[in-house]
Amino acid sequence: MSERIAKINKLIKRDLAEILVRELNLKPGIFLTVAKVDTSRDLRYAKVFISVFPYKESNYALKTLSKEMYSIQGELNKKLKMKPLPRIQFELDSTEEEADKIEKILLKL
Repeated sequence: MSERIAKINKLIKRDLAEILVRELNLKPGIFLTVAKVDTSRDLRYAKVFISVFPYKESNYALKTLSKEMYSIQGELNKKLKMKPLPRIQFELDSTEEEADKIEKILLKL
């Protein structure tokens, strides 16, 4: 990954986290974290990996994000001063859940 892409990923992650805290209305007790951003080489698309706590509410969180996608994308476009503006796509980061499963298996051994 080039240094430019890494900087853009970091910028998108920071700005998107601010937007989600300010704009997104989730049920009480649900915490959403932007875990990672992966922008394509041509800067047209950005996969945003989110982690949700508690994990069982992840479907609700993804549905809420998809409903609010256009307003979130619009706010991000206002903050980013670049061309082309990457189109965001939310995906679930299940790293924590998988690590928990592995840990439980290891404890059984």
